[in-house]
Amino acid sequence: MKYLVTGSTGFLGSHVAAALRARGHEVVAFSRSEGGDVLDREAVARAARGCVGAFHCAGMVSRDERDAEALYRVHVEGTKTMLAGCKDSGVKRVVVASSSGTIAIGEDPDHVATETDETPIGIIARFPYYRAKLFAERAALAMNERDGSFEVVCVNPSLLLGPGDARGSSTEDVRLVLERRVPAAPPGGASFVDARDAAEGMVLAMERGKPGERYLLSACNITLREFTARIARIAGISAPAAIPMPRVPHLARAGASFVDRALRRVGAKLPVDPVSFEMAQYFWYASSERAERELGWTHRDPNETLADTVRDLRERGVVWPEPEHEARA
Repeated sequence: MKYLVTGSTGFLGSHVAAALRARGHEVVAFSRSEGGDVLDREAVARAARGCVGAFHCAGMVSRDERDAEALYRVHVEGTKTMLAGCKDSGVKRVVVASSSGTIAIGEDPDHVATETDETPIGIIARFPYYRAKLFAERAALAMNERDGSFEVVCVNPSLLLGPGDARGSSTEDVRLVLERRVPAAPPGGASFVDARDAAEGMVLAMERGKPGERYLLSACNITLREFTARIARIAGISAPAAIPMPRVPHLARAGASFVDRALRRVGAKLPVDPVSFEMAQYFWYASSERAERELGWTHRDPNETLADTVRDLRERGVVWPEPEHEARA
């Protein structure tokens, strides 16, 4: 069959395209690098002509608050336009790549979020990227037709890791650990999944997902202390210091900004930006039980994902470790 894939040269989109081709399907690649624009309804409609379905993986990743308007435009307006273009061309079913961050973020380390959890809007509102993803997800699901003439399914992967992140949009935190730029592990918790497995989840959602529903994909929920320690063990480097750090979500950004400004006066800077430091105060734990039950989705060993991520970053020459004496300092 023939499928449209937006964001086909991105981290997730490239793996979705590969998964489709491995099944013998024809892929219509659509990306900015190839002249495609999800904000151009007619261009989407032309690309989608003759496709039985589409995968919307295009997007913009940024933690910079100054990009809030651009994030909204690409994710919310881009998703609406892309779906409208697909509808114009007679595409019957679209799988939209959302994020676990529209559901699974909180302050309770014992809570693992599911698709039925209430939206933690008070936290999400602090981060433009996740705010845009949430509004895009809601807009996408609202375009389902009750008569089944147009169906939309959302897939919500957690942090994407694994090989092939050419733009560094998801594996940046791993790179920082490898370069010994993380002096101590923050007190929060992360959830991650292999991009290759997330791509399989997208394809399974096309085949078996229920219209109007969303599916969380996660392979591992882990404290950031253990996350950084695992990366260090796999990479054969020293782990960030196990310094007890108090959780101060609402003060973290302001405190980090103050320290960053002070450091810049002496020609230095924080290894992690203030927004990322605040994000690291929360727990992003997600359950993929629904995807496993309804889609038949499975994932590989999380340690394999971490090992492949480390190897890929090193092989592509992305990692530039500091001299050991600088790292200790």
